[in-house]
Amino acid sequence: MMRAEEESPPPWLIPLLRANYFVPCSIHADSNKSECNMFCLDCTSSSFCSYCLTNHKNHRVLQIRRSSYHNVVRVNEIQKYIDISCVQTYIINSARIVFLNERPQPRIGKGVTNTCEICCRSLLDSFRFCSLGCKLGGMKRGNQSLTFSLKGKHGREYQAGEDSDEATTPTKIRKTCAFNRLMNGLSISTAKSDYFSGDQWSSSSGDESGFNLSPGTPPIYNHRNSSRRKGVPHRAPF
Repeated sequence: MMRAEEESPPPWLIPLLRANYFVPCSIHADSNKSECNMFCLDCTSSSFCSYCLTNHKNHRVLQIRRSSYHNVVRVNEIQKYIDISCVQTYIINSARIVFLNERPQPRIGKGVTNTCEICCRSLLDSFRFCSLGCKLGGMKRGNQSLTFSLKGKHGREYQAGEDSDEATTPTKIRKTCAFNRLMNGLSISTAKSDYFSGDQWSSSSGDESGFNLSPGTPPIYNHRNSSRRKGVPHRAPF
């Protein structure tokens, strides 16, 4: 019973997918930019415009955008509330987005090896669905491996954080080691700088055991002699 509750979608997801967007707001129709491109996850009533945000203070609000006549939402906004794994994302205008509803593809191109399990749109090999609505359709078919819940993901991250205060993943360990090497190098450079800043700078120049970090003095080039004309050439005797 608990398993079924965790796999059920959040109560606001279906209203989010079925809402009408980019229509004039019925309250602020006479104002500029009054198209309904907002959705409140707490009220789950209908879309609204930016002027209606005052009625949703301290609520979870998503801004809906449009790409190729389809409704999209930014990944960094939606992934705070649901797990969007198995859904292909796209980068549009330097922002990663995910489509809300299915986008059927009338003709599949040649060489396509992976398609959406619901609407048959071509996908990359590492994804199963093209939109949030298609993932919801996959869950309705009884696929128990799919979920929108973030409880398991957050639980694993929280448990990993309790085990140790230091970074435990291989990537973070490599970054920590590189940082330590950088700090050690800075310490050695600082020590050498303090050593040569004192009176030992002049005395160590003649000592073979001393450090010599200064570059060699380049040869002095006399430009005045270089511009002098050569003498009259003498012809060799016959």
